[in-house]
Amino acid sequence: MKQIITVFISILLFLSCSSTKKKDTIADTKPNVLFISVDDLNDWESALLGHPQAITPNMDKLFAQGVLFTNAHASQPVCTASRNSILSGIHPTSSGWYSSTANMKKNYETVMANHSMLPEHFKNNGYNTYATGKVFHSGESDYKNKTDDFWTAYSPHFWNNMEPHIKENGFGYRGTMFYPFPKNGGQLVQLYGEDDIIKNYKDTNRFYSLCGGPLEDEDIPEKGMYDEQIANWAIDKLNEKQEKPFFMAVGFIRPHVPYSAPKKYFDLYPIEDIVVPEVPENEFEDIPIMGKAIAYGYTPRGGWGDVTQRKEILPELVQSYLACVTFVDEQIGKVIDALEKSPNGKNTIVVLWSDHGQHLGEKRHFRKQALWEEATKVPLYFKVPNNKNNGQKSSQVVSLLDVYPTLTELCNLPSLPKLEGKSMVSLINNPKKKEDRSVLTTWYYKNHAVRSNDWRYIRYRNGGEELYNHKTDPGEHTNLANNPEYAEVIKAHKKWLPKQDAIPAGSTEWEGDNLDELVKKWETNDAIPAWLK
Repeated sequence: MKQIITVFISILLFLSCSSTKKKDTIADTKPNVLFISVDDLNDWESALLGHPQAITPNMDKLFAQGVLFTNAHASQPVCTASRNSILSGIHPTSSGWYSSTANMKKNYETVMANHSMLPEHFKNNGYNTYATGKVFHSGESDYKNKTDDFWTAYSPHFWNNMEPHIKENGFGYRGTMFYPFPKNGGQLVQLYGEDDIIKNYKDTNRFYSLCGGPLEDEDIPEKGMYDEQIANWAIDKLNEKQEKPFFMAVGFIRPHVPYSAPKKYFDLYPIEDIVVPEVPENEFEDIPIMGKAIAYGYTPRGGWGDVTQRKEILPELVQSYLACVTFVDEQIGKVIDALEKSPNGKNTIVVLWSDHGQHLGEKRHFRKQALWEEATKVPLYFKVPNNKNNGQKSSQVVSLLDVYPTLTELCNLPSLPKLEGKSMVSLINNPKKKEDRSVLTTWYYKNHAVRSNDWRYIRYRNGGEELYNHKTDPGEHTNLANNPEYAEVIKAHKKWLPKQDAIPAGSTEWEGDNLDELVKKWETNDAIPAWLK
């Protein structure tokens, strides 16, 4: 009897070990994903050479460990639409998701029928999914009834319970996640005067969105800037024991406006040394009227007209943006350091991306929301464990739409038929590879930019066109669209325009927008501002 019991126990132990070994093997074949997004980050990192003074040691170190795509572009140059595009894998011209989340909700079930958002797809296929910070535009989700479908766990909104003095310390900007503000309200507020703004202008938010400045300790939440709190949550989650492979999205908020960060980051960029973008005097003489309307902006004098009222404002904005980039670089470094020290460091794919670029005066424009290079171009980076090509760059043009199918292939998940991007796995495995391909960026309804490896072609809905040769004109200063020598180049790029443009979500027909109104006003009254002529 004793011998029988001994044999029985031995069999149980063998089966248990076999089961454990099998489980470990399955876990080993499923890589984790650390999915880092950075709000409004253009190419002002040392590795991308976007600005000669950018101090980004952590991103530079990270980029040297994987494959950096130096010619990547957003499908829509604004936060909400871009994020919903990358996370759904569907272009705005197919979904109609050009602008607000409120409108997106109206046709969500139709657009997403038999489809899944990126984290939802991972969760449905055996992953624990985590989120912190600004992943969707509103945080972990833009759709409250879908949040638990997307995520196994997510952080609280750190900005919901901010200390009262943080909000009272500065001036208002729509959305508490973007606090704190500088005490004086920022550059345009100083120029106009707060009392004058409140008295004379309906949309004071436009003044507060072009502002920045250093923060003293007393200006900052007790637990740190929101990006610091986001990083800390991610670090704690990375240090937890994981029973299943994970997909972790970490969404940093800076360098989104207001361009405020702790003072020590401003000290790295003395204002007297700041290099500002060069803008030719004749920058707009060859730009179609719809392009002028897009550049105009919505502060009283159109952005550029406001900033140039005082010569020190542009250097202050550039300094403030650079300080915010260096600040968020440090937070990224802390998260990457925690990953590398964790048990999951060797089996985790790292992705870093931004939702769109940002103008700091180029093309006499500020913010994003345009179809030129500074608004559409983004940093995009993949680190895949054991890839022999890590440490290289790819100059092949790619789209943020390509992220979803790339991760699906890398993690061996089922392919989804609605995905409109193209997997970049072949480029990750061979960064020097070149493909005959172009990618599409859309701003509002039927305004498109087609970016190929060497060219940018813009087609506005009223027929206006722009064409730039990036081999000879990387700053996009000379519009070649009216030169008959380039008719074949334009013809080749037109093939990449959408065959059909979805009506904006929430609408049944196109009724025009504020760009049309501005163009009509200018054409009727011959009122184009002098700086746009």
